[in-house]
Amino acid sequence: MELRQLEYFVAVAEEQHFSRAATRLHVVQSAVSAAIKSLERELGAALLDRNAKRVLLTDAGAALLPRARIALDAARDARDAVGEVRGGLRGTLRLGVLTSIRLLDLPSLLGEYHRRHPGVLLQTTAAPSGSAGLVEQLTEHRLDLAFVSVPGPPPPGIRLIDLAFAPLHLVVPADHRLAGRGRVPITALDGLDFIDSPVGFGNRAVADRAFAAAGVRRRVTIEISDISTGPSYAEHGLGVALLPGFVLEGAAGVAVLEVTGADLQWPMSLAIPADRAPGAATRALISLVRSVFPDPG
Repeated sequence: MELRQLEYFVAVAEEQHFSRAATRLHVVQSAVSAAIKSLERELGAALLDRNAKRVLLTDAGAALLPRARIALDAARDARDAVGEVRGGLRGTLRLGVLTSIRLLDLPSLLGEYHRRHPGVLLQTTAAPSGSAGLVEQLTEHRLDLAFVSVPGPPPPGIRLIDLAFAPLHLVVPADHRLAGRGRVPITALDGLDFIDSPVGFGNRAVADRAFAAAGVRRRVTIEISDISTGPSYAEHGLGVALLPGFVLEGAAGVAVLEVTGADLQWPMSLAIPADRAPGAATRALISLVRSVFPDPG
């Protein structure tokens, strides 16, 4: 049994697809198939169910998967130890990121990491389904770390390091009936049409939770994936929005109000898989993040 065989098996198990696993491993699909068939012959058992629409684990495959991950983690730790002695970290760090989020200066953070550890290849991924998609990729071990917004308790299998919070403000057209008020209770927003991010995004989850807790109806009629466009949608009368201050700088044609009686704090966190020990490259980024972001309290 070779580490390469285990690496290919784990990639297929996590991707549930041979071609996606091959793309992730930067090899041709036939090499992945051959390695796993060889592993199955050595073990005398089928590890994957190839008849399903997705490649699924057999009972034998499910039993092997956690042990294969342990073996690969041990090999990674051995390489890391030698790399550190030889003068630097090596490997690849797969990082999930959020788009349009200026609360975290990721270019600066990742630039500093790259200067400290130039031998580590940084690969970033943004999920179309927002934080929910990144958390899913973390639990499936397709990412090592992810910057996410997850209000409430951490999802199963995930550990969160809180980094920062941004309050969400109510943004209405300048001629809206609420525009002249500096503060408004959440109960006064019953029945309004809202502009918001799709389900799965952290800011959408914060708003949905706040309205549900207050027992107030809310209808989202316009969904946007780029929150920086929210003020423009509100300006043109397409609805009201709950937006952070960093997208409101220079916004024209809108009024900004504080919402009372609701928890509208938008959290930003670093998410870490709780079921496996991070490697040296991952630990180095966690350490850097902790030094850059003080405890938000």
